[in-house]
Amino acid sequence: MGSTRRSPSVTADLSALDGRLNIITGRKGTGKSHLSKLLVTALVREGAPIVVLDVNGEYVNLGRSSDGRQLNLAPKILSLIPGLNLRFSLREIGLGPVLGILIHALSLPENSARVFARIWRQLEQQNNLRMCSLGASISSFECHESIKEALQARFNTLDDSGIFTDDSRVALNIEEIFQNHQNGCALIVNMKNQHSTLRRITVELLISKLTELLSTQKLRALFLFAEEAHLYLRETYWDDIVTRMRHLGLFTTFITNAPDTIQGGIYRQADNVFLFNFSNEHDLEIVSKVAKLDGDTIRMIVKDLPPHRCLVVGDLVDSFPMVINVRPLEVQALGATRYFFRDQIAA
Repeated sequence: MGSTRRSPSVTADLSALDGRLNIITGRKGTGKSHLSKLLVTALVREGAPIVVLDVNGEYVNLGRSSDGRQLNLAPKILSLIPGLNLRFSLREIGLGPVLGILIHALSLPENSARVFARIWRQLEQQNNLRMCSLGASISSFECHESIKEALQARFNTLDDSGIFTDDSRVALNIEEIFQNHQNGCALIVNMKNQHSTLRRITVELLISKLTELLSTQKLRALFLFAEEAHLYLRETYWDDIVTRMRHLGLFTTFITNAPDTIQGGIYRQADNVFLFNFSNEHDLEIVSKVAKLDGDTIRMIVKDLPPHRCLVVGDLVDSFPMVINVRPLEVQALGATRYFFRDQIAA
């Protein structure tokens, strides 16, 4: 992982992340994503299946060295862009996840949702479940005009997103991807420059599909890395991920520079917490509530941490709090802060 004042090399057992809930937090520019990428690459090398919800497109080059050379890791790093190579067929996804999108991401009223379900089941019985057929059926279905307008507006949003396709050749099959990468892989869901609505649609679909694969044991377990989850993850998912999905085998690492966006109960249930520098008193108050260490000690240490040093609390360090200087990455790490004056001086 890096070094300490007394030891030039600190290693950790990755099994301490298996089945655990992890939080990486600190203010901007302190090295949160750097550590997250270190953990992702280490897990992939050990054969773990991973999904990364990447809001800034920072993880897409983990298969390349800092000078641009392709590494042995490259075939295991799969970059997916919603609407481009991250697309689903209606039949593959199913009614439940699509209704979840309409209700939770697009605020479809309950009455309209019931009508949508009837239309879907009719098309399913006719073996005609396609986007073009769905749009036509909504337009011709006999119902109140306000319900029809609500359904047409949401359908247009889904259609415009490009995340659904009737072409089975380009539709993504997550189960097949993981079956073809038995020795580990990381699906990098690149949501850079995506509209907030498309982010929510994408995450609703992914979480629903992953939950289905885990609950039917088509996928044994999965590590989920969620950057700035508050931007796309609805509140009802927080407890669900920590409790039910955790028992199914979905092990989550939250990465955020806004600790108040993570519910207090999640901090208390976290098995590993990586704390980078905070100087804001409000943020310090929140992170000081981390279990297994008293608040005053956390405040004192975290406030003075330089960049790329973090306080690790939890199972990964055998419940012995440790300040680690995180080692440099061997892969191409995008997302570093760009500067104007510093670059001018270097030039």
